[in-house]
Amino acid sequence: MNTMTTSSKAADRLEAICDAQSFVTRYCVRNLLTGETFGRRADEETPSASTRKTSIMMAALKAVGEGRLDLNEQIVYEERFAEEVASGIFRYLTPGIIISLRDAITGMMVLSDNVCTKMVFERLTLDEVDLYCKLIGMSGTHHRFLIPPLALSPDHALGAVTTTTASDQVMLLQTILDAQTSSAAAAKLGCPTELCQFALQTLKSQVLRYGIHSRLPFETKVASKGGRGKRGRMDAGVVYRDGAPFYIIAAYTDQVPQAMPDGTPGYTMSLETIGRLSRACWDEFQS
Repeated sequence: MNTMTTSSKAADRLEAICDAQSFVTRYCVRNLLTGETFGRRADEETPSASTRKTSIMMAALKAVGEGRLDLNEQIVYEERFAEEVASGIFRYLTPGIIISLRDAITGMMVLSDNVCTKMVFERLTLDEVDLYCKLIGMSGTHHRFLIPPLALSPDHALGAVTTTTASDQVMLLQTILDAQTSSAAAAKLGCPTELCQFALQTLKSQVLRYGIHSRLPFETKVASKGGRGKRGRMDAGVVYRDGAPFYIIAAYTDQVPQAMPDGTPGYTMSLETIGRLSRACWDEFQS
């Protein structure tokens, strides 16, 4: 007779997925039906890549709530914004386009457009965003650059980029989720409820469907932000099932080789690993 519990089955399956690869995988997952949390090296700092943008968005929305920024502010796309940018569509467009701060935040999140990231981040300071993370409890998250240098080598030091932890990202997503109905959670984020609602909807608008999304039914709703770094791939989000939040997952691969022994690109396997972790949660988590 098999006496293994649902929790232990889920934990064993998650660990086996990580153990199958030679590279490092750090993750934190939370079953929102039970509140159980599972992790692997979840409190270790790791390159954040673009998952850092969720905290940038929340810091910007805090400034909006305080009246220091205006979502309707008009921003001119200048040629300088495209320098040292390797993601998004704006770098291919003609300078002179005018968009709102609201649209810049949306572009930063749903297409990970770093022209839009520059537009948003230039209205804040690096210290402001870093301090914001510390104030809301993201003690393992350190914002070090507006945009990381393109010339970074794959073996760069942690201190060369913004770093975070899987547990920090789960906490942030949990707080954004709670803030939809909890004034205390909204206050922790420093944002009015309506801006927390905007944040969640923006995360739900994500159009890049690799990582967490990749092995889930196509219509699955996910509020997420992924990332692409020189050392690996990463993704963090809230997964919905039957219209309700089901689980939160933050997964970070690191020290990923350029190619696996069979020739498969390392980034392909890193994204596949994140997808398998997400699918394991989908299959195993129960109330």
